[in-house]
Amino acid sequence: MDGADAVLASFDTHGKPHVIDRSEAGFSPTLREEFLALNRSGTDELARSAMAANALAEVYAQAVKKILMRSGILASQIAAIGAHGQTVRHQPALGYTIQLNAPAYLAELTGIAVVADFRSRDVAAGGQGAPLVPMFHAGVFASEHCRAILNLGGIGNVTVLHPGQNPVGFDTGPANVLMDLWCEIHTGKAYDKEGGWGASGVIQTDLLTHLIESEPWFALNAPKSTGRDLFHRQWLESRVNHLSSGKAPFKPQDVQATLRALTAKSATDAIKKYAPNASDLLVCGGGARNTALMSELQQRLPCPVHTTEHAGIATQDVEALAFAWLAWAHQQGIAAGNPAITGARGARILGATWPA
Repeated sequence: MDGADAVLASFDTHGKPHVIDRSEAGFSPTLREEFLALNRSGTDELARSAMAANALAEVYAQAVKKILMRSGILASQIAAIGAHGQTVRHQPALGYTIQLNAPAYLAELTGIAVVADFRSRDVAAGGQGAPLVPMFHAGVFASEHCRAILNLGGIGNVTVLHPGQNPVGFDTGPANVLMDLWCEIHTGKAYDKEGGWGASGVIQTDLLTHLIESEPWFALNAPKSTGRDLFHRQWLESRVNHLSSGKAPFKPQDVQATLRALTAKSATDAIKKYAPNASDLLVCGGGARNTALMSELQQRLPCPVHTTEHAGIATQDVEALAFAWLAWAHQQGIAAGNPAITGARGARILGATWPA
């Protein structure tokens, strides 16, 4: 929810990427608040969603123009922009997922073809529509040993790569979404930089147990996915208030430490279940910058824990590069939707094209 990351990449005939440059463009506080508000039903939300989508396309265009200027490459030399959009609803069990986006507007702003709407075809085929990146992870992070890749964005998702087998991937639960929420409520800051505030607290084991055992989603087997539709402020506050009722309230920093433990435990429990023999864990996304979270992941796992930079890709580039790859796969006619990952009825070509 902080902004857009962009990478400029070329791909060989096998889909191996070469990162040429990167850029980013931040969200204004107003746009960020609107995206958060649109995760819930509200007044005039159809019009507001359309306006927010247009504003997002303008942010994407800023990131694209910045990266082209930095690299000296012309818009006419770019095959496509892979643009995911901002998820505001994710209900695959009800047959839909909504990513706010304005790909036609983005194509007009940049003069470049846009590939977008990556999730809806998989959902239409009975899948979760998420996670979409394991096939990309398999192409860039596979090794001769079992390896796990953990993306810690708002929601955590893990990819398990067994040599010679199809990748396994699914959501693990909240990554930064609840920590960022709690931090903003109690400190006014959008996130807990390097996990410092949470590191000053003490994990409340009874609260951690309650957060997990009171939510049936954690017990579901893969494939599964989730989002802010489930893990939101009311979900968190109802559970915190339930345990603190009739006694001294939890210290805010102790809740933050417990939310960090929730992220780490839900992720590592999934890795132990689906990749017990993992040789290492590679971590990407904003959570890789949380020093306390990275330390706790290492404490909970017997294998080494590194960021994806250990494998040659910067942590903040992985997601943007994955959607560049998905755009490449779409243009190549490659079915990037894997039913073993999402639970769809079959492999599907993902996305749609808005020409330049």
